[in-house]
Amino acid sequence: MSSIYIAFVDTPGIFASIIRAVLKQKYIHVVISMDKALDEAYSFGRRSPFIPFFAGFEKENKQKILKKYPTADYMICRVTCSSEQKSAIYAVLQEDYQKRFRYHYAVLGLPFILLQKPFQQKNCYTCSSYLAQLLENAGIWHWKKHISLVTPKDFYCDLEKEIIFEGRLHTLCSITQTAAA
Repeated sequence: MSSIYIAFVDTPGIFASIIRAVLKQKYIHVVISMDKALDEAYSFGRRSPFIPFFAGFEKENKQKILKKYPTADYMICRVTCSSEQKSAIYAVLQEDYQKRFRYHYAVLGLPFILLQKPFQQKNCYTCSSYLAQLLENAGIWHWKKHISLVTPKDFYCDLEKEIIFEGRLHTLCSITQTAAA
């Protein structure tokens, strides 16, 4: 057996506080990683932590995120999968990263989530809809709703996982730097 890692993220900010109020949960962003230190992590979100207006598929840079959001909270969970499933996910992530500027954040889909109406917009995803599709296509998890309606709360409540870290991003960075030394 192998593992992938799902990080649940709580960052400060106006947009995040609106989503947090609507979802009624602390963690409003999900990230997929190939490792528990989040060195190889991807998500749909801001292209730069410093500029909120441009969003799409990106490789996460935890040092940049730490600079912008020193109080960001993270919860990292291990999800069991086969080696083949992990390899398939990694291949899709690499392929999508090469085409990352073709993908955009599905801002227009957010009202549809509130209305519980499935939507599809070519090459547009939320952080959770992209991840939901990725896990479903790999055969790791099947959602009980259309992937466009999956939210971070669904990952938090429904996905079989093991919590391996919960705390501030600066603590995670300190732990991983110490382990690497």
